[in-house]
Amino acid sequence: MPEAVILSLPGAAQEAARPTEPGLRARPGLIAAVLVMTVLALLAALAWPGGAAARQQGPGGASGRLGGCAAGQLCLWERPDFKAKRLTFDLAGTDIESCVALPPGFTADSYANRTGRPVTVYQSAECASTGEFHTHPGGSWTPESAYEVRAFKIWER
Repeated sequence: MPEAVILSLPGAAQEAARPTEPGLRARPGLIAAVLVMTVLALLAALAWPGGAAARQQGPGGASGRLGGCAAGQLCLWERPDFKAKRLTFDLAGTDIESCVALPPGFTADSYANRTGRPVTVYQSAECASTGEFHTHPGGSWTPESAYEVRAFKIWER
């Protein structure tokens, strides 16, 4: 029978992990040591700059805004990760369920939909279904598009 592999645990935990019979039995000391090590690892990950705590802030950083996009807006950026030139559109100035082409020479590679309505982004500047297109619910953000966006439609619901 192969011997048990012992990880680097404190002395008491090592003793608790050694089997006295065939098969490894759970021991309270081992369970406590594993639990403590897991909690410490999670705390270290949350405290580490650039770790889980920073990732939870989203693309807008500590401000909590989606890439600098205000509520009620559709924001489109030229580069991935909400960088470079940004265009913003809101419901007051955009026709619902109409194709809105982006200005000539501008294509979006990341976007945030804060309109509260579904938005379809199109590879085609005419909102044609011959190219790629995807519909994104309100409140969604896309740090990197699978294609260059040239037009969009905001839907009623």
